[in-house]
Amino acid sequence: MPQRVQFSDAIEPLVRFIEETPRDEILDRTLEKLRAGVPTETMLTASALAVTRSSDLPPGHHGGPLHPLAGLYAVSKLVGRLEDEDRFVPVLQHVALANKHVHDPVTAPYNLLAFEPLDAGGVEATKEAFIKAANRGESNKADHLFQWLWQNVPPMEAFDLLMTVAIPKNALDDHYFLFPGYLWRGLEVLGPEYLPVLMRPAVRYVARFPNQRSIPDVDALIEKYELSTRVMRQRSGEDETAAIGALGEAIGRCDAYSEIPELQAKALVAGLSLEGAGEALSIGAAGLFLRSLTGNPMDVHLHTSANLRRYLLRLDGLSPRNKLLVLLLWHTGPEVRSTQYRMEPAPQPDMAAVTALPARSQAALLEAITQSIYQQPPTDWSTVTNLGKMRAVPEVKGTVNLAQQYVQCGYDAQVLMRRLGEIVCHDSFTEMHAFKHHQAIVEEFYATREPWRWMHLVCGAQAAAISFGKNMDIYEGALELLHAA
Repeated sequence: MPQRVQFSDAIEPLVRFIEETPRDEILDRTLEKLRAGVPTETMLTASALAVTRSSDLPPGHHGGPLHPLAGLYAVSKLVGRLEDEDRFVPVLQHVALANKHVHDPVTAPYNLLAFEPLDAGGVEATKEAFIKAANRGESNKADHLFQWLWQNVPPMEAFDLLMTVAIPKNALDDHYFLFPGYLWRGLEVLGPEYLPVLMRPAVRYVARFPNQRSIPDVDALIEKYELSTRVMRQRSGEDETAAIGALGEAIGRCDAYSEIPELQAKALVAGLSLEGAGEALSIGAAGLFLRSLTGNPMDVHLHTSANLRRYLLRLDGLSPRNKLLVLLLWHTGPEVRSTQYRMEPAPQPDMAAVTALPARSQAALLEAITQSIYQQPPTDWSTVTNLGKMRAVPEVKGTVNLAQQYVQCGYDAQVLMRRLGEIVCHDSFTEMHAFKHHQAIVEEFYATREPWRWMHLVCGAQAAAISFGKNMDIYEGALELLHAA
């Protein structure tokens, strides 16, 4: 009979600790281990392995291994920016979330079984068999086939195949694209040792029903502008600044997202590089996020999806067609697409309101931003019937205006990033969405040129104001333990 996946003696006990510890004990016992010297990276690895081995994928995208695995990259990077025992808080959030899903009757009990990889007759035949299995929703068979591919082709080649299925399915759910993409980034940080195991839920998720939708509009656009046969510039440079800014601002002014791919295609034909188009998409996504009226703290995929797409456009080994689709399909994700129905006119923020703010020093303005986030009105959950339709309270605009004043004063970006990172650690509600968005705004700030990079910091403050206070149980429990030391 098949047995459940087992790990090496070096990490198996820590994985079992996360799987077996009762939920009401997981915080203090994990903190004990971190204080005793267990490296944060090792604890995150064990947390990822535990939620992979002992929780199943639910019918939707909330629960099980999806968000803990997709959040690995952001959590590990935030740990590196925090100091002293503050570094432990994101790890405690991740372990607590993994432990929650391991004990949730929706996703557990569950055992990830070990099995022999399935060879369909060599590399090309096995690739073809995987595509067929994915088209039929045969996720279990796809898992068997991919275990063989990890062993017999370079990892990047296997990842490109997986994304060939995942990228078009973004139109069904943003997470078909985000899950394998962000998990791949997480494994770049944690190392490839457990790649074949940790990617198993992503493979199964990508290969399940429903089948991918056709993308006739984008395919027609590629054919119309001859994008698949045109020799295009890959890398960006300073000579593209004006074109990048113009495209980014045009995207940010769009009221109908279906117009965005043609704007991108025309820019590519005019000579803009793929990387430059990705940067313009990031600028546009920031502009649209600032216009968004959403109050759903998990509606952050405008930004996180653009961030991941920029990474993939720079990734050597991803096929040219996949890079084109990465760029042109951003607008199709349901959680991206839905924001266009809750938008303010462009541009935002309201500069008249920002100008009317009293002058403050950097320290005073940072404190004002912080308090505006901390004092956001509590959510009356009895009135929330559909989280996806929540609208932001007016007080969020106060935070946005203060953040805009901060950047217009030219105050230290790193200081504001650090404070936003500390605030993100409060979040126990969004299943890592707040962590992923924070990492996205940090990366996009450094990867975007002047003067547009500053938009990302304002977006970070807006997202923090929306998500703060929804559920802070894990943070409050961790804080009590840290202060009890």
